[in-house]
Amino acid sequence: MSVWVTEEVMRWAVRFCSRRCPWQQHRFLLTSSIKDTSFPSQQLAQVCVSQKSQTSLSQSLISSVRFYSQDRSHSDGVEELSLPPEVQLDDSASELRTPFFDSLRRCGSPSDVLDLTRQYSPTVRQVSNSLTHMWSTTKKMSEEQRRYELQLMFEHPAFEELLQKALKTVGHMRNDDVTYSLLSMVNLGVSQHSRVVQTYLRVCQEKLNDFDEKSLSILASCLENMESSTNVDALKKGMRLVVEARLPGIKNVMTLQTMMRLLGKDAPQDLKRTLEKKALSMTDQFTLPNTQYMIFTMATMGFYSKPLMDLCSKKIAEDFHGIPFNRLYRVLQSYKELLYRNGDLLTGLSEYVASTLDVWTNKQVLLFLSIFEELAFCPDALMEAYAEKVISNPDVLALKDLSCVLKVFSSLNYDVRHQRQQFLDSLSHALSSYLPKMPAFTLLKAVYCLCLLGHFPSAPLEQLLHSSTLEQLEGSKFAKSRERMFQTVDLCLRLDRPPLPQPLTVPTSVMGDASSSSQTVNSRLSQGLQSLMGDEADTMLQEMVLVENSYLIDGVITKPLPNQTCRTEASSCAGVEGSPAESNQRIAVIYTPQSGFCYGTSNPRGHLAVKIRHLKILGYTPVLVTEQELQYDEERTETLRGRIFPELHRSETQTAVEQLGS
Repeated sequence: MSVWVTEEVMRWAVRFCSRRCPWQQHRFLLTSSIKDTSFPSQQLAQVCVSQKSQTSLSQSLISSVRFYSQDRSHSDGVEELSLPPEVQLDDSASELRTPFFDSLRRCGSPSDVLDLTRQYSPTVRQVSNSLTHMWSTTKKMSEEQRRYELQLMFEHPAFEELLQKALKTVGHMRNDDVTYSLLSMVNLGVSQHSRVVQTYLRVCQEKLNDFDEKSLSILASCLENMESSTNVDALKKGMRLVVEARLPGIKNVMTLQTMMRLLGKDAPQDLKRTLEKKALSMTDQFTLPNTQYMIFTMATMGFYSKPLMDLCSKKIAEDFHGIPFNRLYRVLQSYKELLYRNGDLLTGLSEYVASTLDVWTNKQVLLFLSIFEELAFCPDALMEAYAEKVISNPDVLALKDLSCVLKVFSSLNYDVRHQRQQFLDSLSHALSSYLPKMPAFTLLKAVYCLCLLGHFPSAPLEQLLHSSTLEQLEGSKFAKSRERMFQTVDLCLRLDRPPLPQPLTVPTSVMGDASSSSQTVNSRLSQGLQSLMGDEADTMLQEMVLVENSYLIDGVITKPLPNQTCRTEASSCAGVEGSPAESNQRIAVIYTPQSGFCYGTSNPRGHLAVKIRHLKILGYTPVLVTEQELQYDEERTETLRGRIFPELHRSETQTAVEQLGS
């Protein structure tokens, strides 16, 4: 964009913000209590841009403003924020070696700093550093201690005095001191609508064109967490213009990332692409923290850049040891928000956590498992290692931990292989210990997960289906979810036929309507199946077949078994109604979205895995077809032929090979 075009955009923006409206401004309090987080709209500071300040881009990107109060109107500049005679201007480096700064470094709380400011007459630099140190001390405290110390700070008589000095000296502060002071006050809980904060926002607008990368970065961090107000919104718009104008000259990765976060999700797509190119041009400067922060930044912006995500993920996967838990977890959360997966990083992280299992707390491991499950990724190494831990000591699981483990393992349909029965028995043992005090809905979810895993302990089932428990569930929330889980429990009891001490049934009153007939056929799959049937003799196609009033099958193909062989062991189920004739094979073709599988595998998840298990019991041969396999019209029929009639496909391939050989 040329300079002339940029100037025109600036002039339009200035005209848009330059509407003047006379009104009375209520006096702002310098401070407010910690609980004071909102003021009526009429108490907000009024910002009006003067018409005469519409200068060119080379002179000013952001025009000067007026800040109104009840008693007087400040001039366009900040000169009227006069410096009191007792406050001396001294920004030299030697000031950092004064007794004041030596004492400041030893202060361990905001109140200590306030006591110190009463012993000295702070200079401009000392006012800013006092505010910054007060905020810095609270970052190291626990949440409870921080609340207590902030309350003491607001009650301290010197706090009002310090903010008065901050208000009077702001016009003489260095740019980074202005932004640091503003950030500190906001983080300390000073009301964002107070006069002192609004004045600092106005000064930032006036000095914005002179801010270097550091000051812009500090200001961006502050604005990111501030609520909307006239000054905040105007400053954000101004910063967006400054960022666009200065983007080619930004040389610091952290500054670029902070600017990206400030622009946020509302940034135009072409600007996001420009930022992406800028970030890719600086990848040689990326440190390990930079890569993590870049992923967090893209999630904040709602911007998916596969090249950047791939590059950052590769660097993170090379050094898990150097990253604390919180950041690793945030990386996975960002993956979820951006709908991004990186198999190498996810597999590597699973193996890393599994190999260092004793280093992590139980809560951290469960959080890892939960976010993996939300990503539809099965962390085999971690799940196997954790299953062994559960087997060795199932009593270590709290009820919340147990619920998490059941949800993750059933959702990902993970088979613990040779230790399967031991693992399931350990979970049942832990569950039984909580039965006397377990909430009804939590019990339902636990039994539902065990049914997905094909495990049916009698004690939890009996308690769930007891009349008193069912009565408690009748008035619970999430009616649809409750009905769906009861339907699955009912199907498992009827089709899996677990050996129980006494027969158990699910009352129809708690299951609702299980019909799925409202689902429509997939047009691509339907066309492919019909085309395929035209080439096959002695076969019959039925579309959208509802089985057991629960499972909808996109297409059922009935064909004779070759050589009249008996059905497979999975298809045999004596006494099940509707079993096919022994001379026929029924193939259940099911359209399956990619989300039905664990990421990067053909392993079905959760409800789909149970559906396949039950269809096999009912005598069907399930064939799962994905959208990717139906994508190309010219290959669709042949793809389906290879999946549904593999014996014909193999014979045709063998014949073709023999012909080539001859």
